Amino acid sequence: MAVAEVLFWVAAGLLVYTHVGYPLVLALAARRRRARPPAAPAELPRVSLIVAAHDEQEVIAAKVANALALEYPRGLLELIVACDGCADRTAELARGAGADLVLELPRAGKVPAQNAAVERASGELLAFSDANALWEPDALRELVAPFGDPAVGYACGQARLLDQGGSNQEGAYWRYELAVRELESSLAGVTGGNGAIYAVRASAYLALGPAASHDLSFPFMLTKRGLRAVYAPAAVSEEKMVATTEGEFSRKRRMMRGLYDEVVRDGMLAPRGYPAAYAWEIYSHRVLRYASPLLHLIALVTNLVLLDQGTVYAFTLAAQLLLLVAAALAGAIPIGPFRIARYYVLMTASIAAGFWDRIRHGTPGAWEKAEGTRS
Repeated sequence: MAVAEVLFWVAAGLLVYTHVGYPLVLALAARRRRARPPAAPAELPRVSLIVAAHDEQEVIAAKVANALALEYPRGLLELIVACDGCADRTAELARGAGADLVLELPRAGKVPAQNAAVERASGELLAFSDANALWEPDALRELVAPFGDPAVGYACGQARLLDQGGSNQEGAYWRYELAVRELESSLAGVTGGNGAIYAVRASAYLALGPAASHDLSFPFMLTKRGLRAVYAPAAVSEEKMVATTEGEFSRKRRMMRGLYDEVVRDGMLAPRGYPAAYAWEIYSHRVLRYASPLLHLIALVTNLVLLDQGTVYAFTLAAQLLLLVAAALAGAIPIGPFRIARYYVLMTASIAAGFWDRIRHGTPGAWEKAEGTRS
């Protein structure tokens, strides 16, 4: 029983730590070591804004118009639309809306399309966005501001998710995630970004493989190369979020399919090159979060084994079962706590499901739009 007890308390403790303890400790650490925001560049840099698109005819013209209306000197902004095997009018509409360069590429995936665009880009900074993400007028100026510090290699902005009134609780989670991201940025650097609004120095760009993502890989890879990855909350983008929790599960499952390659093969787990504070962030925030399905399984199985070892184990098992029951009842009884329970259970399950898909089908290549986020 001693082994089961150790496994249970370690698994339960790590789950509580990564979701609750880490943000609290991070807030204390960041308060003691809060860095001043870097000065903006003395001169605005030339920026290539790259939009990778697959069959985005519904939104691409509006995206191009939004990009060209940014409060940034037109002569310093190059807009590139990289069409990844588009079978609709995306390329035609992007050209008609005024994109500087439209690439019509064979279907290979989002990252290969971005890589192809970078090869043609002329900017000293490379900014990236999704076709359905609309930036506020000053977003690009705010996004490039941190690059006034030569140590900054990557910056991500604030992606605001527009609630469509469905069951998805991603908005609540995302507000929590952005608060953690701001604290990380003020300490050692962010451990993840988002696809809606971010930028990287052209000289630091890494041509990743099709299974990887800039959101997860760039922050830790560039940190290992001696550059900082920061959060620019005043650089704001807006996009619709998936309406239902089930739809969000499908989206996250697709994203998680490439997780093994980024965490293991691409070196997130390897501590070499991390400053101490960033290593603490990456293991506390990313590694433990991605291990959550396994930790939950260990906690549940060992709790069942320990059920006759005292009242405390009856309470801990009841808490775990209550979470699962609340998640199961959320469809029939759509109250807030039940919806949050369902969101948490399904998002945790999406990590395991994505890994299972990786085992069965290998690394992902092509990408699909999240249903209901374009119209």
